[in-house]
Amino acid sequence: MEKPYWTKQSWARRLFLQRASSGLGAMALGILLNKQRAIPANEEPLERFRYPMSYWRPKAKRVIFLCMAGGPSHLETFDYRPKLKAMDGQPMPSAFTQGQPIAQLQGQTLRCLGPLVKFRKHGQSGQEISDFLPHISKMADEICIVRSLQTDQINHDPAHTVMNTGTSIPGNPSMGSWVTYGLGSESDNLPGFVVLTSEGGRNPQPISSRQWHSGFLPSRFQGVEFRSKGSAVHYVNSPDGVDRIRQRDVVDAINALNRNRNKDVTNPEIDTRISQYELAFQMQTSVPGLMDLSDETEENLRLYGVRNVDGSYAANCLLARRLAERGVRFIQLYHRGWDHHGDLVSYMNTCCGLTDRPTAALLQDLNRRGMLEDTLIVWGGEFGRTPMFQGKGKQPGRDHHIRGFSMWLAGGGVRGGLTYGSTDELGYNAIEKVVHVNDLHATMLHLLGIDHERFTYPYQGRNFRLTDVGGRVVHDILA
Repeated sequence: MEKPYWTKQSWARRLFLQRASSGLGAMALGILLNKQRAIPANEEPLERFRYPMSYWRPKAKRVIFLCMAGGPSHLETFDYRPKLKAMDGQPMPSAFTQGQPIAQLQGQTLRCLGPLVKFRKHGQSGQEISDFLPHISKMADEICIVRSLQTDQINHDPAHTVMNTGTSIPGNPSMGSWVTYGLGSESDNLPGFVVLTSEGGRNPQPISSRQWHSGFLPSRFQGVEFRSKGSAVHYVNSPDGVDRIRQRDVVDAINALNRNRNKDVTNPEIDTRISQYELAFQMQTSVPGLMDLSDETEENLRLYGVRNVDGSYAANCLLARRLAERGVRFIQLYHRGWDHHGDLVSYMNTCCGLTDRPTAALLQDLNRRGMLEDTLIVWGGEFGRTPMFQGKGKQPGRDHHIRGFSMWLAGGGVRGGLTYGSTDELGYNAIEKVVHVNDLHATMLHLLGIDHERFTYPYQGRNFRLTDVGGRVVHDILA
């Protein structure tokens, strides 16, 4: 009689473990599929879950996160404080600042600095927006201004780390990686998570590539930086003399070797390598088409204020819409130049001059294409600026500030025309309807159909999540 398969050859142990583990996995899957999911009363349950991490029908299919790197002043954009204006030049009351973290103003006399620009009410909603932002002001009824943000870190890099990963500890996955891990991409020939950068203003702070890294998630969920000038992706083009047929042969041969190796080691990073080789091959045709603006109408180019792909924030906004059309799940734009420690008015004019018009154009363009309703737009920096004066003479600026600042959201299930939360009378502390960065992430995931508390990844003995150990969904800002 022939011996059972598990007594044969050295490979039998591996086969036995594979079959046994598959059985256990099937049992676990069955339990999960039959388990009741808690659906919020105001959410429509999915008839069938398209993605394993979706718990209810999402309001947003994709995210465009507009990062104003350096920290724009909430006191010159969306948070008008009349009392601060009345106290301009007077000592800052110690009751506000005592025991609070301060970046560069330590040991200095703290004086109030009133708003340096006029604010006006806009739209039917009457939202107060500064004169630095004439184009976004026209979109007041489309955006939800949150004036009560708080974060944990007072210097640029760690504050970016909190904004991108939910924690100040480096090495965790970025929000774009979490989203693509949970929902995948709707594009077959572009990455699910794309990053674009531009600069203009005072002291453009460097942005580390770990801000869009996948951390301990599989590396295929890492953000891919596209250069918005010249060749979008390094080495994506074939060398001279190599046509597409020969390139296809090379990719097929390399992938076959990788698959053969993976039969022995079952390494998820080899799976990533296979998928990324295939994606890179597809990008050789998709990326040139993405960067070619010849199919844009003259009216649309004028709307953004751009003529070609030139590395500007305006061009990046137009590329963001084109990426969204092509199924990219998470698109992140960084504009570096908002670190205004001095000469604030001049640099605000520069930064707003470069970003205000194309940001409004992006909202208008998405809206008229019917895409704004399922695209979540988020605008803001890693923190705000102090109500206290910094600088010399007649060229005042503001220091870093984490206790209260403003951001706005639009589209993707967010209530437009709403001002949510408030800072105190001097714009120092968020005191009403406080929103932490973890709450922002929880709300973003909720709009994408994801329960942030159950959306976890096991690593080093702990279940990690984007919202760390905090986070709550801000239901009041949802449509």
